Amino acid sequence: MDINIGTLAGQTIAMIVFVWFCMKYIWPPILTAIEERQEKIAEGLAAAESGQEKLVEAEAEAESIIAEAKRQASTILDQANARANEIVADGKNDGVKERERQLTAAKAEIEQETNRAREELRGQVSAIAIAGAQKILEREIDDASHQDILGKLAKQL
Repeated sequence: MDINIGTLAGQTIAMIVFVWFCMKYIWPPILTAIEERQEKIAEGLAAAESGQEKLVEAEAEAESIIAEAKRQASTILDQANARANEIVADGKNDGVKERERQLTAAKAEIEQETNRAREELRGQVSAIAIAGAQKILEREIDDASHQDILGKLAKQL
C-alpha cells in the first residue's frame, strides 16, 4: 500500500466519522453507565458510613441498657436482701413473742399447780389438825400427852 495524500485524506475522514459515530452513539451510554456506577458506589459508601454511625449508636445504647439492667439487678438484690433481713427479724420477734407466751402459760400453770398443792396441803393440814384435836379430846388432857400429840402433829406437817 502506498501512502499518499488521497489515502491520508480518506483515512482521516474515516477516522473523523468513526470518532463522531463513537461520540454520538457509543460514548454517551458508556458515560451514563459509568456515572450510574459512581452514584451507586457513592450511595454504598454513604450507606456504609451511615451504618457505621448507627452501629456506634447501637453499641452506646446497648451499653446504657446493660448499665441500666445492672442497676436494676442491684436494686432488686438490695431489696431482696432487705426483705430477707426483715423476714429474719420478724421471725426472731415472733420467736421471742412465742417464748414469752409459753413462759407466761408455764408460769400460770405452775401458779395453778402451786395453788392446787396449797389447797391440797391445807386440806391435809386441816384433816391432821382435826384428827389431832379428836385425839386430844378423846384422851384426857394432861400436859405430857398434850405435848406428845402436838410433837407428833408437828412431825406430820
